[in-house]
Amino acid sequence: MLSGGEQQMAAIARGLMSKPRVLMLDELSLGLSPVMTMNVFEVIRRLKQQQITLLLVEQNVQMALAVSDDAYVLSNGRIEVEGAARKVREMEAVRKAYLGL
Repeated sequence: MLSGGEQQMAAIARGLMSKPRVLMLDELSLGLSPVMTMNVFEVIRRLKQQQITLLLVEQNVQMALAVSDDAYVLSNGRIEVEGAARKVREMEAVRKAYLGL
C-alpha cells in the first residue's frame, strides 16, 4: 500500500507519461505530512524547470505561491484577485485571509 505522498508522486508520474505540455494538479498537499508536502513541491519546482506548464489548485497557499509565476484567488467560484504570484503574496487582503499574516 502506498502512502498519501507516494500516491501523489505516482499520480504526477502517470500524468507525465504522455509528455504533456500542460499538467493539471489538484490539491497535491491534501492530507500529506509537512515533509512529504515539501517533497511533492520540490517535484513541482523541477517540472517547472523543464518548461512544463502547470495548472495548480492548492490549499497550501504559501507553497503554491512559492512555485507559481501567476496566481488567481477564488472566492465562491469567482476570481477575486489575479496577478503575478509574488505581487499576490504581498497583497494585504491575501496575507490576512490566506496566509495568516
